Amino acid sequence: MLSKSVSLAITGIEAKIVEVEVDTIKGLPNFTIVGLPDSTIKESKDRIRSAIENSGFEFPPHNFVVNLAPAGFKKQGSNFDLPIAISILKATEQIDFETDIPLVGELSLDGRVKPVKGIISMTIAIQDKYKSIIVPYENRYEANAIKTVNVFPANSLSHAVDILCKQPPPFKEEALPNTVEQLLDFADVKGQESAKRALEIAAAGHHNVLFYGSPGAGKTMLARRIPTILPPLTYEQSTETTMIHSAAGKLATGYGLITEPPFRAPHHTASDIALVGGGQNPTVGEVSLSHNGVLFLDEFIEFKSNVIQSLRQPLEDNHITISRASGQCTFPADFMLIASTNPCRCGYLFDKDIPCKCSEKKISHYYQKIAGPILDRIDIEVILNKISFKELTETSIAESSKTIRERISKAREIQINRLGQTAYNSRMSNEEIKKFCILEKGAISILENAVKVMHLSARSYFKILKTARTIADLNNSEIICKNHLFEAISYKNLTKNYANFV
Repeated sequence: MLSKSVSLAITGIEAKIVEVEVDTIKGLPNFTIVGLPDSTIKESKDRIRSAIENSGFEFPPHNFVVNLAPAGFKKQGSNFDLPIAISILKATEQIDFETDIPLVGELSLDGRVKPVKGIISMTIAIQDKYKSIIVPYENRYEANAIKTVNVFPANSLSHAVDILCKQPPPFKEEALPNTVEQLLDFADVKGQESAKRALEIAAAGHHNVLFYGSPGAGKTMLARRIPTILPPLTYEQSTETTMIHSAAGKLATGYGLITEPPFRAPHHTASDIALVGGGQNPTVGEVSLSHNGVLFLDEFIEFKSNVIQSLRQPLEDNHITISRASGQCTFPADFMLIASTNPCRCGYLFDKDIPCKCSEKKISHYYQKIAGPILDRIDIEVILNKISFKELTETSIAESSKTIRERISKAREIQINRLGQTAYNSRMSNEEIKKFCILEKGAISILENAVKVMHLSARSYFKILKTARTIADLNNSEIICKNHLFEAISYKNLTKNYANFV
């Protein structure tokens, strides 16, 4: 008897509907799965047989053929265990039901349904064609974030059979709020007012930042406090961010949508594949996991040169395209890059108290890893000096993250009203720059001189205008004034002025 059920396959971060067909044909007892399954699916045969028998059903000695249609793309993952088992039970006439509900889930040997990756993507993929879905119990909150689909959590194969045959009411319990208690605060940071100001501008306009500073200057401490000043994600951003983390298996159990901007900080020994994604079957990397949030690269120059260069496409295009023989995947990668590095090998190039021991040649060689195209994509460069003893012992309380976040939220609202869905000044097109970056009288000559003296590229020129636009928004100014422009220029191309330090 031929039996069919509906499931889903993950490709990249998106899901495709797959029809699971099971038929019993003449021949010796066998169990064959076709339709471009990967090794995980091929290994599922023994899991499915044990799960069926340990759930109180029979696995007859038939010649089973399972087809995953359409057969034109490779299926991967363990989420086909449950629909294959259900189809076998229906093909052998052990159960009977009329409903056509998509199913996903991995089976353990005792029949329990275990969680799988990409549930939210699967739920989104079926919402126009199906109104219900059966998911593993541990994935219930993630699936329930999509309100247009009725979710039925199953904790075992027997439970899934009961849902199909008895049709109980759908799951309605709300997920726990996906927020993290902020234990860090900018109020704890002593001194470094210029760096705080730079990060406020960066957070308001979604600009990329590069910190230079001697060891102990506070580069990492400042970077790790950036999530405390970023506004919460919109619903669309939350959904897309959750899809990425779910497909990567990084979503915490018991929570729904990710509502706070993600913060990723890979170690400097990370490979280019770990950073931008890839592999034989393309998977997301750190640049995609930090989508709509922050990618912090500490000890930036210690990353391998090819790893740093791999950032060029996502920094420019806000997505990353991975091409392999098995296919091509495009992943979102709209992140704010925060990089930090020592200014030289000994770390004391900009230090006022400790003399630098590096020669000019060594300093130049040290920065060869950060090529011009990467620096062109950095909006703000900041030098951090170690704080003085007076600043360290200061008893006054600095501005809190909450206060800074309120200013940033207001600046973001101005951008949304101006740009619509683009929302960030750093993502303005050339046409939008012409329309919205109106300079005060006399400011254009300042910018012209900066381009000549600092030998700025066209990309750097536009970066300065975008940064100046954000500074003006923080000051609630319709036009870009001279002081806004001067501040934006002061953040650009610091590394070209080594003669002042060596």
